[in-house]
Amino acid sequence: MSKKIKEKIQALLVEGKIKGLLGLREENGHIQPFLFCDPKELEALSLGDRRKPGDTRYPLNQILIRLAIEYPKETFAILVRGCDERGLKELFKWKQLSEDRVILIGLGCPDELAKACECEKPFPDCWIDGPKGEKADSEKLARVNQMTLEDRQKLWKKEFDRCIKCLGCRNICPMCFCKECTLEEANLIDTGEVPPANPSFHLVRAMHMAGRCIDCGLCEEACPADIPLRTLYKKVAEIVSEEFGYKTGFSTDEKSPFNIIEVK
Repeated sequence: MSKKIKEKIQALLVEGKIKGLLGLREENGHIQPFLFCDPKELEALSLGDRRKPGDTRYPLNQILIRLAIEYPKETFAILVRGCDERGLKELFKWKQLSEDRVILIGLGCPDELAKACECEKPFPDCWIDGPKGEKADSEKLARVNQMTLEDRQKLWKKEFDRCIKCLGCRNICPMCFCKECTLEEANLIDTGEVPPANPSFHLVRAMHMAGRCIDCGLCEEACPADIPLRTLYKKVAEIVSEEFGYKTGFSTDEKSPFNIIEVK
């Protein structure tokens, strides 16, 4: 465990600057989300700094939104990696969280994890301690880009045909915050149809995540059918970058071209 990070969190708790830290706790050999409100509890804090590809992960940003709704006047700290920080930057701009009520505790991902995720930025700007893996290009996306449009269509039809419409990709996504979900709109997706009509279900979600996906890969990890959703969303992000010059979560102030919320 990083002594530097632990001391930072302990000081925030002792000084009363935060209600608690949203992080991970190891208990009985299992890692799970936990809200640390007492400095004594930090002995069980897991930073996951030795985490390997395939280890259990959780959408902490999604949990933080629920905490903020329940305790709107409280300030929380949260343990973040590169993708988590990208998500928080977007959630602040989408007015889902108040930036002055969140303190980021950042650590990076090791090289092995960064390469497995093909992550463009595996460590956060708020980095405090831990590994700082190198940027990794996406070989999977490169292979898709080399295919003809006809072959891509065949590829994705084959992949989407395995979908069982469990909604796991939506439910675990840290950037899914709509009160009404497009994927449950009968005029767009037949709600009683399992498996869903191919390819409407996944294409509707991919379009909806344009400018919002932070490339955390949780959707792909949650998918019981092993659909390469991360590659799909990387392609969507590539198109948004090329067409609009926008990279999700890389800017603190610049808003997504699809974020047209007006706050009065």
